[in-house]
Amino acid sequence: MYRIALSIMALAVASGSAMAQNANWPKSLTLTTASPGGTFAVYGQGVAAVISDVVKVPTSTMQTQGPNQNVVLIQQRRAEVGMTTMGPAYEAWNGTLVINKDVKHTDIRALFPMYETPFHVVSIQKSGAADVKSMKDLNGKTVGFGPAAGTPGVYMTRWFKDLGINVTARFGQGNDMASQLTDGRLDAFAFGAGLPIPAFSELDTTHKVNFFGYTDDEVKQIMEKAPYVAPFTIKAGTYKQQTVDNKTVSMWNFGIAHKTLPEDLAYAITKAVLENNQRMVQTHSAAVDTLAKNATTNRFLPFHPGAARYYKEIGVAIDPGAAPQP
Repeated sequence: MYRIALSIMALAVASGSAMAQNANWPKSLTLTTASPGGTFAVYGQGVAAVISDVVKVPTSTMQTQGPNQNVVLIQQRRAEVGMTTMGPAYEAWNGTLVINKDVKHTDIRALFPMYETPFHVVSIQKSGAADVKSMKDLNGKTVGFGPAAGTPGVYMTRWFKDLGINVTARFGQGNDMASQLTDGRLDAFAFGAGLPIPAFSELDTTHKVNFFGYTDDEVKQIMEKAPYVAPFTIKAGTYKQQTVDNKTVSMWNFGIAHKTLPEDLAYAITKAVLENNQRMVQTHSAAVDTLAKNATTNRFLPFHPGAARYYKEIGVAIDPGAAPQP
C-alpha cells in the first residue's frame, strides 16, 4: 500500500512538472513551408508530423511562396515555426530582403539544419539547335522560376542578370512551372530545392529531358557576389536521365522560429527533429543531412537559446557568429 502511494505521488510530481513546463506552450503550431512541387512542401509535412507526435503539440503546415515570405511571417509572428534558405535569412537579418526591404528581421532565430538547396535547370529535349542544355542556351528564352518571392525566383533571376543571360521570366507554383514546360509555354524550368526535386523527378519519368547547372566560370562569378552560397555538385544519377555531374551552387536551409518561442519548446522541437532522422528521411531523402553536426554551417543567424542548449548538451560547438542573442 505504501509503495502504491509512493508511486502515485511520484506520478503526480512528474505530471505536475510536465504541466508546469508546458504551461506557456501554445496549444498548436503553424509551420511555414512553400508551394507544391518543391522540397519544402514535402519536407515540412515530415517536420510537422514529428513535432505533433513527439513534442505533442499539434502542428499544421502553411503553404507560402517560400523562404523569403517565411522569414517575414516569422518576424511578424504570423506563424510560430518556419523554414528558410540562408540567403534570404542573411538579407532579412540585414534589412535588404527584396519583399520587405529596409526592415531588419532581427527577431528570427535558428533551430535546426535541414539540408542544402542546389540550383539547377531542366528542359524538354528538342532536336537540333532548338535544344536547351546549358545556361548560355537560355539567352533569349522563356524560363520558369517558381514563385516570384521564392528563393529561385529571387536569386536565380539575379544570377542570370549577373551572368548576362537575358530571359523572359515566368513565375508560379513549382507544379505549374512543370506543366508549362511540358505544354511548350516555357523553354526551361530553373529551380532550387532539396534533391531530388519532386517536380523534376516527375518530368524525368514522363518526358525526355536535359538537366544542367553552371560552368566553373559561372559558379565563380556567382560566388563573388553571393557570400552565402557554396559550390555544389549534383551527382550523375540523381535523376534517371542525368548522365553527367551538374556543377552549381547551393545554400543551406534551416528551421527557424521567433525569439519569443518558449525556450523549452524550441529545445524540444530541435531535439525531436534531429533525433528522428530516419523518420525524416522517409518523408524526403534530402533529410539525410538533417543532422546536428550541420548546425555549424550557420555562421550568422543567432540560434534560439533552446536550440543552443540542445547542441551544447550533445557536444556540437556552434559558430560564434550564430551565438544566441536576447
